[in-house]
Amino acid sequence: MGDENKKNSVSSETARISVEVNNLPNFLQSIRLKYVKLGYHYLISNAMYLFLVPVLGVLCVHVMTISVEDLIQLLDKLKFNLITVILCSAVVVFLGTLYFMTRPRKVYLVDFSCYKPKPDVMCSKETFMERSKQAGIFTEENLAFQKKILERSGLGQKTYFPEALLRVPAEPNMAEARKEAEMVMFGAIDELLAKTRVKAKDIGILVVNCSLFNPTPSLSAMIVNHYKLRGNVMSYNLGGMGCSAGLISIDLAKQLLQVNPNSYALVVSMENITLNWYFGNNRSMLVSNCIFRMGGAAILLSNRSTDRRRSKYQLIHTVRTHKGADDRSYGCVFQEEDEKKEIGVALSKDLMAVAGEALKTNITTLGPLVLPMSEQLLFFMTLVARKIFKMKIKPYIPDFKLAFEHFCIHAGGRAVLDELEKNLELSQWHMEPSRMTLYRFGNTSSSSLWYELAYTEAKGRIKKGDRTWQIAFGSGFKCNSAVWRALKTINPAKEKNPWMDEVHEFPVEVPRIVTINDS
Repeated sequence: MGDENKKNSVSSETARISVEVNNLPNFLQSIRLKYVKLGYHYLISNAMYLFLVPVLGVLCVHVMTISVEDLIQLLDKLKFNLITVILCSAVVVFLGTLYFMTRPRKVYLVDFSCYKPKPDVMCSKETFMERSKQAGIFTEENLAFQKKILERSGLGQKTYFPEALLRVPAEPNMAEARKEAEMVMFGAIDELLAKTRVKAKDIGILVVNCSLFNPTPSLSAMIVNHYKLRGNVMSYNLGGMGCSAGLISIDLAKQLLQVNPNSYALVVSMENITLNWYFGNNRSMLVSNCIFRMGGAAILLSNRSTDRRRSKYQLIHTVRTHKGADDRSYGCVFQEEDEKKEIGVALSKDLMAVAGEALKTNITTLGPLVLPMSEQLLFFMTLVARKIFKMKIKPYIPDFKLAFEHFCIHAGGRAVLDELEKNLELSQWHMEPSRMTLYRFGNTSSSSLWYELAYTEAKGRIKKGDRTWQIAFGSGFKCNSAVWRALKTINPAKEKNPWMDEVHEFPVEVPRIVTINDS
């Protein structure tokens, strides 16, 4: 009877989580006008550059059509009107200078690298459950709860876990956490520097993000020391910003590259698990134990025009959304102590609804920047009819597949990917990089987007001119987007990334429930 009650308790808890997961709102059905206006503001703010380019182009074409005889006649007519000549010349010089001095510097992604741990830290779901039992901390009910979460998680059998947590007993301490951080960061950076042939001392900007592990000296200082970066390097260390921090780092690097000419920016995105595995029995804190795994990525950005030929992508847009002013959004992912003073990250029942609101705001702002004019006109006309003329018509849902060829959606969990696939009307092909990343590497936090892009490259899908949308969300609550355009066709035979030696095995079918065998 007692065992039956336990099973019913676990089943009801799992059912509660399932209901909460499916509460993600259909965010494309409810559009707030102020976010549409914000997107158009971004578009119009760059209109000056769009206006100046054709004006200068027409002037250049017209000058090229002038013959020598025309030039002599023009000089004869103007030799007695020196003031007109000087004024016209000054206007041309001013317009040209204004354009070249005020236009945003182009930001290129030279290359990136994702860390692939060694096979000896591979962690199957059976191994995870075995270590959880051997910890001697979790109740039978919560062991059963974790098992059900894992069976429905979408994770495979080859994800990676820190060495300190695979030991019996586990050894979560500062030294082991530093060891994990060094292994992930240096492994990714070493491969990146080898691929790009850039010297460490040429890096002028360094941005590192890791949400839960922030030692002193910082992780960015750890990199400066290891690679002996130059003394005037601009280094930043972002902490506590959740799974969307990777794109925040990209946006920060972009802003810095706008004001620092001829510079390289190194961005490192990772999460550290060693000191952040939850040793308690609060179920809202146990979910993160089940899905987070070890991983990290290093990205090299440049604003040097000479790097365009060898770069893979150009950064076109970044859009950041922060819902932290709302108390419910602020508290839905919260690090705190449980009733026994064990520290963990609690996920509230409002998480999916909050994520939906943040996603809705972000894509509503992004839409005017990326959607083709036909989609924008249909969307805008429908919006005006509903909001101003109060017409009772269905809202027009823009087709983002017309704006992007590839989608890299943060692999935060299977349920979130399911809902985004449905709401954005994406195909299985579009979702494949995110689902396979979750299956092969688990939730690697802010670096998951780069494992997804690496998968897309390894499959030979990236063609010159293709546009890729990276979208991530995390605590705070934040949702961030980055849009990249491919500068060349990526040849997978020349690539070195964590998928290359096994990409032929993917995609795989991931069942809704995968039974874990009891040891």
